[in-house]
Amino acid sequence: MRALLLALLFVAQATPRQTFFTTPYPPDQMKGKQAVVETDAGTFIIELLPDAAPNHVGHFMKLARDGAYAGTIFHRVIRYGIIQGGDPLSRDPAKAAEYGTGGLGELKGEPNAEKATAGAVAAVLQSGKPDSAGAQFFICATDQPTLDGQYTVFGRVVEGLEIVQQISAAAADAGGHPNTRIAIKSVTIRDAPPPVLDPFPNATVAEMAAYRAVIETTKGAITLEFLPDKAPETVRNFLRLAAAGVYDNTLVHRVAANFVIQTGAPAYRATPLTANQQKLVHNLAPEFNDTSHVPGIVSMAHGDDPGSGQTSFFICTGECRALDGKFAAFAKVVAGMDVVKAIEAVAVDGETPKEPVNMVKVKVEKK
Repeated sequence: MRALLLALLFVAQATPRQTFFTTPYPPDQMKGKQAVVETDAGTFIIELLPDAAPNHVGHFMKLARDGAYAGTIFHRVIRYGIIQGGDPLSRDPAKAAEYGTGGLGELKGEPNAEKATAGAVAAVLQSGKPDSAGAQFFICATDQPTLDGQYTVFGRVVEGLEIVQQISAAAADAGGHPNTRIAIKSVTIRDAPPPVLDPFPNATVAEMAAYRAVIETTKGAITLEFLPDKAPETVRNFLRLAAAGVYDNTLVHRVAANFVIQTGAPAYRATPLTANQQKLVHNLAPEFNDTSHVPGIVSMAHGDDPGSGQTSFFICTGECRALDGKFAAFAKVVAGMDVVKAIEAVAVDGETPKEPVNMVKVKVEKK
């Protein structure tokens, strides 16, 4: 995969210009800016990094404001690796053989410490020519550490990484050329809006108890009520994860008859977590309590270390008293226990369901 990444990101073209673009914007006109990228697959938002790469940011802003990206396509993709776009030649389907060669040789490299992590936006180069960037850019759909230090990173996707990942997974030929055109409709430069505040950091036990969660699965809906008086930080964490979509499109990965069904692990998610979602994942201090693990009780899973719980949780389908005092019970099923039992009834290989059962979405709502 590393070889393919490098092959896609290095392109051949004539000798680049000897004079390079210099941003026309003073620093205060580039700070705090975002690019809203509307595509055929959806919209994502890039935070621009002028402190790391002022000329690259200025160049991208000017092209965007001039409408230079409208109608171009993402002409190369690697499934959950990278997407590449911005070539002005890609507007013309008749020039498909030349895609990847246009709009380069305009920028001198601006090496910086920014890593090629998920959401990183970086300049495409000609092979062996560090001062050959231009209109083309690529976006990392997931962490790509083999690319660190090789390209100028000038932005980061702060919303809509799932759209980038969706584009990366588009059907493509062996060279990474998508089978259908995925166009950029527009790129709009805007001031970054103020951050959205976490709705739960200061919520009291009573306030958290006013919420419930509806887990929509491929077998039906399961409604949970929370026990914040028993495990307040575990409840708070679940509310944050659910509201941020961390649990959406995640498989039920364990079914142990007359014991538990288990889900919520990112490893079983249909797409990788976005950067903002990943920030919410952390180890939880155990909040073991006196709640008995009986059918319908929901607890946070953990490994050998009691403090290793993060996102995965289980629902008891039988008497699980051996778990009492060893796992943090934080909710109970108040509707949909028949759905829990239907999930428990699927055929398994050991404890792995043979039939995929998906947790489609977890909705948080007031009672």
